[in-house]
Amino acid sequence: MLLILAWRNIWRNPTRSLVVLGAIGMGIWAALFMTGFATGMVRGYIEGNIATVVAHIQIHHPEYEQEKEAKFSIPGVPTLLGAMEKDAGVKAWSARTLAGGMISSAKASRGVTIKGIVPGKEALTSKIKENITEGAYFESGRKFQILLGSKLAGKLKVGLRNKVVLTFQDMEGNITTGAFRISGLFTSNNSVFDETQVFVLQEDLAGLLVGGMEGFPVPVHEIAIMCADPGNVSVVQQQILKRFPGVAVKSYREIAPELELYERQINFVSLVYLVIVMLALVFGIINTMLMSVLERYRELGMLMAIGMNKARIFGMIVLETLLLTIAGAPLGVAAGALTIHYFSINPLDLSAFADSLNQYGLGTRIYFAMNPYVYSQTTALLILTAFVSALYPALRAIRLKPVEAIRKI
Repeated sequence: MLLILAWRNIWRNPTRSLVVLGAIGMGIWAALFMTGFATGMVRGYIEGNIATVVAHIQIHHPEYEQEKEAKFSIPGVPTLLGAMEKDAGVKAWSARTLAGGMISSAKASRGVTIKGIVPGKEALTSKIKENITEGAYFESGRKFQILLGSKLAGKLKVGLRNKVVLTFQDMEGNITTGAFRISGLFTSNNSVFDETQVFVLQEDLAGLLVGGMEGFPVPVHEIAIMCADPGNVSVVQQQILKRFPGVAVKSYREIAPELELYERQINFVSLVYLVIVMLALVFGIINTMLMSVLERYRELGMLMAIGMNKARIFGMIVLETLLLTIAGAPLGVAAGALTIHYFSINPLDLSAFADSLNQYGLGTRIYFAMNPYVYSQTTALLILTAFVSALYPALRAIRLKPVEAIRKI
């Protein structure tokens, strides 16, 4: 009976009730929209860095990370790579030869990290090939080719087919140089990466590093690994450490701690937006219910005079608030879910802000994403919001005196 009475009371002023329902629906939609946008942006940042910069796991010589010297190459590389091929948890790997040095043109020079790669293997572990915007991802049969970031090429004032000179230390600590011709330019979503990383063929870089050291194997300073299941990164890492204790094996969370921080923050993004929206809704719902109570002052006084106790009056006001809030929720949730689904397939294009976003390693195409638990989180917060919003109007209702309320004009 109380439930029916509460539902009818809501629609005694349909215009006001519809406005509140619309505000609740719009608020929930806005919270879900911002959650989907923020979650998608953060996931895109994490996935972009994994695919372009760090991979899921990296293997180095234990001393390489501190010294960054060419002599600290990974021991037992053939055995390591053989194990990677047989490991079901490893999707792809790339063995890289690294050197820190200078890249110079006739106009300028810059400090860079030089990565000697095997093109086929690198294409499976990073997006460098996909990010080529001009030229080719290495031309077959040509030696001493180099890939540059478009922004780095701009600072060096060079273009395709131009030559640049790389200067770095070889395995014995001697300064060596090599002239390379630009075969391709790439552009990723990370300006810092584009300006500091260059790619050459591993055999060319290894030849310059080894120099006259006959019979010396190709030095490998980094093995980048992509896991078949991103959720099993820690498991694969521990398996490699157990089998090869003589090397340093780190996951992307250790290499780039900010990625782990962002992963954790994803879980709080929705809560932050929902709390902000719910706080705004609290004041709107309180105002609406308080107006409803004041308009029915005489009616409530009459109900109390004929025997309805304060507990039932309190319950009726709370029920009215809960019903009003819950009635608006499906509209907002449905609109939010449809919006997120649409933008998860058709990304939001922010190319107008490309320069600013790329400075922070963010992409210009945002695919919305949403953790399923957010919908249950939204429902729980809505019920809590409705209950909190009902307290003050309900308390005002049960504090009135029947005799005074009946006589009130």
